[in-house]
Amino acid sequence: MQATTKKLGLPSAISTCVGLIVATSCLLSLGRGMGMAGSGFVIAMAVVVVLNIFQAFTFTELHSLMPDVDGGLGQYTLVGLGPGPSILSNLSAYFIVNLLSCSVEISMCGMVLHELFLPMIPAPVIGIAFLLILLGVNMMGVDIFAKLQNAVVALLLLSFLGMGILSFFRLGTGAAIPDVQKMAPSVSGISGLVSMAGTAFWLFIGIEFVIPISKDLRRPKRDVPLAMIFGVCILFVLQSILGVGMTNYVDLTTLSTAEMPHMVFAQNLLGNAGSMWMGIVTLLAGISTANTVLGSVSKILCGMAQNEMLPRFFAKKNHRDVPYIGLLILSGGIGCIVVSGMAQSAGLSNMVLAASCFWLLSYILTNVTVLVLRRRYPNHPARNKKLTLLGIPQIVCILMDVFMIWNIAEGEERILIYQICAVFLVALVVYALVWVKLVKHKKLFAHMDLDEVNGLTEGSKPVLGGEPAPEKVPALVHTAPTPKL
Repeated sequence: MQATTKKLGLPSAISTCVGLIVATSCLLSLGRGMGMAGSGFVIAMAVVVVLNIFQAFTFTELHSLMPDVDGGLGQYTLVGLGPGPSILSNLSAYFIVNLLSCSVEISMCGMVLHELFLPMIPAPVIGIAFLLILLGVNMMGVDIFAKLQNAVVALLLLSFLGMGILSFFRLGTGAAIPDVQKMAPSVSGISGLVSMAGTAFWLFIGIEFVIPISKDLRRPKRDVPLAMIFGVCILFVLQSILGVGMTNYVDLTTLSTAEMPHMVFAQNLLGNAGSMWMGIVTLLAGISTANTVLGSVSKILCGMAQNEMLPRFFAKKNHRDVPYIGLLILSGGIGCIVVSGMAQSAGLSNMVLAASCFWLLSYILTNVTVLVLRRRYPNHPARNKKLTLLGIPQIVCILMDVFMIWNIAEGEERILIYQICAVFLVALVVYALVWVKLVKHKKLFAHMDLDEVNGLTEGSKPVLGGEPAPEKVPALVHTAPTPKL
């Protein structure tokens, strides 16, 4: 008799959602936001939480329409908008975002080790050394954090909670800043605080990470949306406490300008013990995140090649069954960013904000997809009409996503972020046009039929036509989003 697999409940779904969203790079955005707006940054965070709840409605509807799709934004966009936008969405959300954010994580590892243990070695050199080690490990097909991933996530969350409580209630060993001595924030007023939503966005990015485990849930139709909603609400409370606590021990100017504001905060809160605590957490979480990104993104690129969305050489594997082409390209890109210094000092925040812009772009395409599918399949039985709300959540999300991109930063910093985004975006658009139109001779907006996606089985024909893929897992059908941690 075949054993049955134990199904997961809502608490497991929530913990998965929370654990995969949070990362050490969140501390950069949190420190920067609190430094610019003070405790008022909580308002910007609340705005993003509401938007993410609306976004949860979007993903819930897409999941109901395509229950066998594991949550890849590219597959949803493929059905609604066609291969051109699908390539743009998939590469934006999974390759570009992780290229930029992983550069931040690697750089932070180098900076922590340089500051705490190896002051004689430049931080970029340490970061590149870590990158080469992780590249070698992944080339051998070994996941060094497979058994420690949950422990690292738990350590990071408990550290957030512990330091948040100590700092919020001014229980640290360091000297707290009296309220009367706190400086006024540089950003104030409702319009100013709402404009900070782009900075707050990174703190809650990736709510759809819970969708890949939906098949293991006892009540997926109920638990998928609830896990996304409860997940962002829990993180909102946790990070609000920590953020306000930061302002009790670090002045706002330092928070907004420090290379790693969380390290300054930990030092001021608990002295050297705090620096060691936060340093170890940052190091473990950063290496774990980078290791996950290298392994996952290379597999996504391999799957896209098998589905004829990328050149076939991305599907090549070494003797250990590792898709090494994508792994080498991703590692090379991360190394170039680290060596260039773009991911050092103030560049850390710029990389995170640029990554946010690309994820916002993917969310815009996803919300447009929902509106298109509603028009194309107005009476589909899988749609929960109670959540459609006349398309208001999707329209609000699209408008606010554009607003957050426009207000991602100010002055020269915004221009620099736009320049970074423009280089990658132009490259993606040119590639999508050339690949779909000239190489594959397909229409950019020739969408797949919803019934075809739901009936797609292992070994089915690739998305863009042609011979069946040699592998059984089509990338844009079964590829889960790459977690930040």
